Amino acid sequence: MLRNSSSGNDSQSPRIVVNFAGSPMKTISRLCLAAFAAGLFLCAWPALLAAQAPGRVDFTARVAPTGGRPEPVRQLTFYLLSKSLGDIRNEALQQEPAPDLDKFADALSVSPELKAWMKKHRSVNLSGAEFTKSLTPDDIIGVPEFYDAYMKRNVGFKGVGFPKSKYKEKDREANPEKYKQEKDEYSAALRRFIGAVPESVQGIDIDLADKNPSATWEHLRDVHMQRLETRVTELAQQRYLAGQTDTDLDGRGSFAGIAPGAYWISMIGIQAISGDVRLRWDLPVAVRPGETTRVELSNLNAAKTSDTAQNSDH
Repeated sequence: MLRNSSSGNDSQSPRIVVNFAGSPMKTISRLCLAAFAAGLFLCAWPALLAAQAPGRVDFTARVAPTGGRPEPVRQLTFYLLSKSLGDIRNEALQQEPAPDLDKFADALSVSPELKAWMKKHRSVNLSGAEFTKSLTPDDIIGVPEFYDAYMKRNVGFKGVGFPKSKYKEKDREANPEKYKQEKDEYSAALRRFIGAVPESVQGIDIDLADKNPSATWEHLRDVHMQRLETRVTELAQQRYLAGQTDTDLDGRGSFAGIAPGAYWISMIGIQAISGDVRLRWDLPVAVRPGETTRVELSNLNAAKTSDTAQNSDH
């Protein structure tokens, strides 16, 4: 019995030896791989550090008036942004949407025809020479407010070629066919007269003054622009600001210690002015590791003024 038990132990011992013999080999292999990886990391470390080394942007800003020589942009604040000011403005517009002209027109106490005219022409302004010149005979005949103002303004033309109406209100119900025919004939004659005598339209905006909503619309737009500019400034300074500097008396400025990447040199809420020229910049610039990028800001690479970013509806 003892011999058999011993034999059983002898037959299992080779497996035990093999199992223990394999562990040191695996451990050594793992240590070698770890050492190799560490060696690669140490070799790559200087390159990684170099790729993350901060860069610098030096710039000079000059603006030239029409027909004049460039002048330094002195003591104005410039920003280095991680997003273009144009894109920041679009983001701000999502938070501060512009007034809707169609909704504004729909809320007015005017005729449906005048509301449709405003929407079609993207304008609520009913005054000025540009407005009166834009009116067609169909506009004047088709929009009750325009028609009434035109007729009131042109009383003096009667008897000197101004069409005379033949239709009578009593025929509207008593003889509707006659009424419609004579009214259509008069409208056609009036269209011809307006086309032949366009100066007869001048001045009708005076009689539309009490119906002109442009002052209310412009106030809404002004309030919106103030909110929008405030939102743009907040987003730029709180979310996308990488650097800020003021130019010196020679129009020079710099941003130091900037992480490598794509940026924009921008002005927020101000413009560079020289004579009749007003400029601002939103210029892309690349910052490279450990390098200084030099930029010349001028009339040629200036952005459009902030006025162009406003709602184009009048």
